[in-house]
Amino acid sequence: MRFVLSAALIAAAILPMAARAEAPQFRTEQTAKAHCPADIVVWLDAGEPFYFYPGTRWYGRTQIGSYVCKHEADIDGNRAAPLTF
Repeated sequence: MRFVLSAALIAAAILPMAARAEAPQFRTEQTAKAHCPADIVVWLDAGEPFYFYPGTRWYGRTQIGSYVCKHEADIDGNRAAPLTF
């Protein structure tokens, strides 16, 4: 017996992935704050699913990264970096 997926089922599986947009990334902290004034701005480490909070060691200091709004970073599947001292 062969299973045939309906067009509606295929669309339901594919569309959420296609509709998902990456969080806006900013070169400066001020620009990010202007984009999301009610949210915390975090530093997203490029190539890693981690972000750093203001006041932490690597906030704005990794070799490649950008400022993003925490809420948008969370929606994209990123998470706070483990604390390192």
